[in-house]
Amino acid sequence: MKKRVVALTLALTLAAGLVTGCGNAKKDDNKADSKTITVAASQTPHSEILAEAAKTLKKQGYDLKVTVFDDYVQPNNVVESGEFDANYVEHKPYMEQFNKENGTHIVDAGDIHYEPFGIYGGTKTKLEDVAEGDTIAIPNDTTNEARALLLLQDNGLLTLKDGASLTATINDIKDNPKKLKFQELEAAQVSKVKGEVAYVVLNGNYALEAGYSVGKDALAYEKSDSEAAKTYVNIIGVKEGNENSDAIKALVKVLKSDEIKKFIEDKYDGAVIPFAG
Repeated sequence: MKKRVVALTLALTLAAGLVTGCGNAKKDDNKADSKTITVAASQTPHSEILAEAAKTLKKQGYDLKVTVFDDYVQPNNVVESGEFDANYVEHKPYMEQFNKENGTHIVDAGDIHYEPFGIYGGTKTKLEDVAEGDTIAIPNDTTNEARALLLLQDNGLLTLKDGASLTATINDIKDNPKKLKFQELEAAQVSKVKGEVAYVVLNGNYALEAGYSVGKDALAYEKSDSEAAKTYVNIIGVKEGNENSDAIKALVKVLKSDEIKKFIEDKYDGAVIPFAG
């Protein structure tokens, strides 16, 4: 799996969403309590938000070091193994399902932001243009596939069986009047087939990476006042027992600060929403 190490320091390049030059700042050799926080993160928006948070954490004596991953699996594995202190890639339902399927012990140390899930045009530019037999690309992991199907149901494209919820799969589709086909892909790959399918259903961060704007490009999306905002809030994940460490508390406090909330609101224009809880 391809990954990129991003050392977050006060000397950072926000335009690229990455930080380089760890060690450029002069260290105080007498500072025995110097601390480092290692975080596994998705590229957008997670690493960018962390880059902004790094400046405040630096003033508090913490060096934030981030590795950018392009999937959702390894960030949990490296936290479970103790290689990293935390991850910032996932929502709680995914974390809980991952723990159940893999025997890991990741817990929620803090609720940070919400990314509206959206339906975007591929070869079709309007939902009303949907035709019989059209293909829709959706994420294939358990919770995100369910989320995509629920959004499609909310927009009248299919009906799920009674009781189908956060674990729904295409096998739970009750009615499919347009005989739609579904291409199930790893979440990071969905946007890459937009030229081959009628529509794609994307996680907020992958929509951003693909150059989509929720407000301008989404044909339909989860509303900010929906139950999904509470259910799918993106979290700081840590191994059970580490959620109350001083370093993790400091990280979460900064990420939930008014300064970071304003950064998110200004930078992402509704594609990323600070969690109010």
